[in-house]
Amino acid sequence: MPSCCTPGHGDAGAVVLSPALPGPRTGAARRAARQLVDLPGGRFLMGTDDPDGFPADGEGPVREVAVSPFRIAATTVTNAQFATFAKATGHVTEAEEFGFSFVFGGFLSDEVAAASAAVAAVPWWRAVPGSSWRHPEGAGTSVTARQNHPVVHVSWNDAQASCAWSGTRLPTEAEWEYAARGGLEQRRYPWGDELTPGGRHMCNIWQGDFPSLNTAEDGWEGTAPVTSFRPNGFGLHNVVGNVWEWCADWFTPGAARVMRGGSYLCHDSYCNRYRVAARSSNTPDSSTGNIGFRVAADGSRPS
Repeated sequence: MPSCCTPGHGDAGAVVLSPALPGPRTGAARRAARQLVDLPGGRFLMGTDDPDGFPADGEGPVREVAVSPFRIAATTVTNAQFATFAKATGHVTEAEEFGFSFVFGGFLSDEVAAASAAVAAVPWWRAVPGSSWRHPEGAGTSVTARQNHPVVHVSWNDAQASCAWSGTRLPTEAEWEYAARGGLEQRRYPWGDELTPGGRHMCNIWQGDFPSLNTAEDGWEGTAPVTSFRPNGFGLHNVVGNVWEWCADWFTPGAARVMRGGSYLCHDSYCNRYRVAARSSNTPDSSTGNIGFRVAADGSRPS
């Protein structure tokens, strides 16, 4: 079954495919691996007992976790960066193999919406033929004007292939939360406990009435450029809101992988998973218009 946040390819009767093998690393791949933020690691309090959270998601209990020194990207992977990987390796994403991906219905014309299957449990999601990272709302759309936006419609397997090419990896869930907190212990958001301090929007989420009205008070209806909004205390941008980020860990062993951070579709009326401790998941072959990824690496820098 899909989560309220993201449907899975299994919801449309799709089959599981194997990821493409990465090609040889290039100078661009090595440069990408070096452009990461060094974090010292250490012990921190992971999780939350927030009464407004989702205990069934495994957000708690709060526990002390140790993280070794590691490096992590200041932003999620952009369309431009993913295009470099795809060109260098010839990688075909699973959405491209399947021939469709999931798009929020509010972004579609009446004609495209009518030709796309709705997901029964979450009808605001549509399985749109031809949608992929290159064509985020289906045939005839492109990422030309979104080069510095996060790549979306990438599965966990696609992210893994990209990481293998660039000499990076996906962060573990503990690394992700440690980095997202930015040094603030047990705060609800990367900047503190107030969602809009002083009336200032700090992330890209839904404002208005979901799913019928998005007032876009934060400036964005869909994805925002990866450096939008102030970075957290570790210099990381958009660790909550904008797009869900794949993590290395299993959420359900053998079935679903962890996603963290929430997305531009999150709203407190049904899915306030833009809190630092919030979690969600999807199957490794699934992709939607609000899932991307951020890369990480071990503590020593590559040559």
